[in-house]
Amino acid sequence: MDYFSSDFKLGILGGGQLGKMLLTETRKWDIHTCVLDPSADAPCRIGSNEFFTGDLMDYQTVVEFGRKVNVLTIEIENVNVDALETLEKEGVIVHPSSNTLRNIQNKVHQKLFYVDHNIPTADFVRFAHSTQIDEAVYNGGLSYPFVWKSAQFGYDGYGVKVIRCEDDLKDLPNVECLAEKLIPFKNEIAVIVARNADGEVAVYPVVEMEFHPQANQVEYVLCPARIPTSVAMKAQEVALKASKALNHVGLLAVEMFQTQDDGILVNEVAPRPHNSGHHTIESSYTSQFEQHLRAILNLPLGNTKSKVAGVMVNLVGAEGHSGNVVYENIEKIMQLDGVTPHIYGKKQTRPFRKMGHVTVVNKDLNEARKIAEDVKAKIQVIST
Repeated sequence: MDYFSSDFKLGILGGGQLGKMLLTETRKWDIHTCVLDPSADAPCRIGSNEFFTGDLMDYQTVVEFGRKVNVLTIEIENVNVDALETLEKEGVIVHPSSNTLRNIQNKVHQKLFYVDHNIPTADFVRFAHSTQIDEAVYNGGLSYPFVWKSAQFGYDGYGVKVIRCEDDLKDLPNVECLAEKLIPFKNEIAVIVARNADGEVAVYPVVEMEFHPQANQVEYVLCPARIPTSVAMKAQEVALKASKALNHVGLLAVEMFQTQDDGILVNEVAPRPHNSGHHTIESSYTSQFEQHLRAILNLPLGNTKSKVAGVMVNLVGAEGHSGNVVYENIEKIMQLDGVTPHIYGKKQTRPFRKMGHVTVVNKDLNEARKIAEDVKAKIQVIST
């Protein structure tokens, strides 16, 4: 199939910042793109060749959109999987497949998939409704502390809560969920695996993630992770095992815990470009976005090695600020060596909303981390 400067059309479900950064690569290669998103103001509206508004969870909307394109991919998991299955039967190439998404979209199903395929993960108990948790604690089948996770529609810290006592159970939505053992980990790490339809596989270096304690969002991503080589190799092996079991095409970001005894437990996976790979735009030979494109189009995969050390700093809305966004002191961080800001194009900010990120590259990871701290202290995402 001829993708370049041709009549070929690539469809993307979701028009957020991940799609916007993917469009940078499609523009580079002159690939025609169609994007579907619920919001008329989505970041992808200015970068795609054709932009459509519609509900990603509506069967008919997704089917009608998918029929306009040759290959369909996602930048968000919350899409109508039945529609994807219909499109596959009609001959539309869909990556990741409906089967892969069915195993991932629901966190309970995802955890059961790990168990069935001997992929190491934290112990858990599943519940049809959150109200059943009280009884499980009372009967001794569950004990504090644990991590509550909504089975569906959780992202960026939403739908996840650490439960340390009975009071923490108050105000939980009464939905299908799981209670996961709270792991006293050394590090939270991630590995991105790329796979094309021919089965070619490439794996990126392990990254280390530092989280905001209140928002449960990634604040910093460091590449390479500051862990022993033996642990890094083990993490990559687990990520490759998960990738093979899911038989995905595209990118698979595998988030993991490094335990106190240097074991590896899979936390969750995302079958798309991921926050943990944003640093690759500046620090790697092949960015995660170009790699996803290569994989879903069944092109040769690119070099995953890093050119320099990289640190990604998330830019999120400051607490107490909602409204028209202002990036205060952005010119000050641009004076720092190796610093590149990425603004996602969201006009409205609110507390902890992802508004952009900053990449810091340096030959010395420790120096990059220091500069990242300076970036975090200087720039503020506020409202007018």
